[in-house]
Amino acid sequence: MSDQHLPAEHVDSLLAAAIAAPSMHNTQPWRFEVNGHVIDLFLDGSRTLPAEDPTGRAMRIAAGAATFNLRCAAAALGYGTWFGLAPYPEEPDLLARIVIEPTSAQDDDLRNLAEQIPRRHTDRRPSDPTPLAEKIRVGLLRAAFAEGAELTWLGEPEIRAVLDLVLDTDLREIRDWHRRAERAHWVGGERTTEGVPSSALGPRSASYPAAVRDLATRPTDRARDQGTFEANPDLAILSTDFDEPADQVTAGAALERVLLTATREGVSASFLNQPLEFEDLRRKVQRLTQRPGHAHMIIRFSRSHPGVGTARRPIADFRTTKEQP
Repeated sequence: MSDQHLPAEHVDSLLAAAIAAPSMHNTQPWRFEVNGHVIDLFLDGSRTLPAEDPTGRAMRIAAGAATFNLRCAAAALGYGTWFGLAPYPEEPDLLARIVIEPTSAQDDDLRNLAEQIPRRHTDRRPSDPTPLAEKIRVGLLRAAFAEGAELTWLGEPEIRAVLDLVLDTDLREIRDWHRRAERAHWVGGERTTEGVPSSALGPRSASYPAAVRDLATRPTDRARDQGTFEANPDLAILSTDFDEPADQVTAGAALERVLLTATREGVSASFLNQPLEFEDLRRKVQRLTQRPGHAHMIIRFSRSHPGVGTARRPIADFRTTKEQP
């Protein structure tokens, strides 16, 4: 298939799956270049978060999640995928190159996870306080490991420590108007193509600090109804051994495999990542795992509520086709 193009409808299906991946504040920081049966994933430098993600780590995690979704969609269409992450140091915005070819060796797990892509959504609502079953916890550990990352479940003392770090983060943000202004640009109100709408914020927590991130910046969002969240939430930290761009993309792929596996089990997730936006606090988060490495995500898992994902831009906004010589 090296000299052939993918059918246009297949390309659309692949990219629709890719852009359904989560990204910080739903910025959708990707663009795709299609060249025959090769799809390159680039960062979109116009959709950065310089105040909250100055190093671009969150963007690269989002790119990894998009790459994983694309692989799942390819498996559902009967293709196999070969891929390289951050393949060329001289092209820092090129984060993944995915080669797509027919295969007789079907990846049933990826194909099954593709069915979960439309169902996955970030759920910021209170959950049933019943802890997740051990079988589900182990399955999510294995999902992270399959993509080269570690998922560490936290005990009660570590959960308290995370909430203390959340409080530390909030205190640091009080005078940081750059971060507040950036968040206000992407969060709240009616959103039809990007960002996080007010309807997706969930209730305010009746206690503080809580294991749910309140992204609200607008007065009407700050005054929304309250809810009572779990006293002992199911929290886990996703980390990798190293912290180069390719490792951050790897973390994103592992994150998405974990999220889709959780969705299949009737479990949803939200994120408590604000301590990871400060390097000194990020190191403290990693120490809670009692392992060397670099923390990338703090994930709260909960019993899933019916819901839909936040809106995405049209596929045409993300895609370019490389001209053939």
